[in-house]
Amino acid sequence: MGRKIKERVGEVVSDEMDKTVVVCIKREFIHPLYGKIIRRKKNVKAHNEDNRCRKGDIVRIVETRPLSKDKHWRVVEIIKKGEETG
Repeated sequence: MGRKIKERVGEVVSDEMDKTVVVCIKREFIHPLYGKIIRRKKNVKAHNEDNRCRKGDIVRIVETRPLSKDKHWRVVEIIKKGEETG
């Protein structure tokens, strides 16, 4: 009866750091009163142990113990590789 592990899917928006990527998590929900679709996005830092993720990749991340001041997520898998640019 442990805690449910949070799991999210997002797009890598930056891979400049060593062993860390910035992932943009987008979500949509309907406003409870007005019925309008609300779009929210949040950038989180995720641990990328072997530096396989590149900008534009779609990845699955899970919440983990704090790895640094603002890194609390870990990349589990790359769902789709981004377009190779350059």
